[in-house]
Amino acid sequence: MKEIEKQGRYVYSHEFGWVTPTVNGTICAYGLRDNKGIIKCAIEQAYYDGKLDWKKPISCHLYPIRLVEAKHATYVNYEPRETLCNPACALGKKLKMPVYQFLKEPIIRKFGEEFYGVLEQVAIEHFDEKNK
Repeated sequence: MKEIEKQGRYVYSHEFGWVTPTVNGTICAYGLRDNKGIIKCAIEQAYYDGKLDWKKPISCHLYPIRLVEAKHATYVNYEPRETLCNPACALGKKLKMPVYQFLKEPIIRKFGEEFYGVLEQVAIEHFDEKNK
């Protein structure tokens, strides 16, 4: 809460646009550490606890996928931040789970089931082609 009070609910980054504030440039100021030491989103936890009726902002739910709105398209970019994403990236490699599978729920929330199905098919075809 100190960082949110100090920096505000969101801050402007020249690299990423409007983002949530961080604690010393590391974890999100809305993060909380559970009893196992895992950092979770306090907004999402409030949703699960029945204190909010919305899960969390879609930009946070999709992270580290960033959306860039252009005149005729939305660009969907994978932009992991080394410090923040290392544990998740390492686990994804260990589990052999691509980012799009890990983020299935928020991708469907933003773009719908049909989009996710097409994305999955393209990924499968790409993987098959790559391994020929």
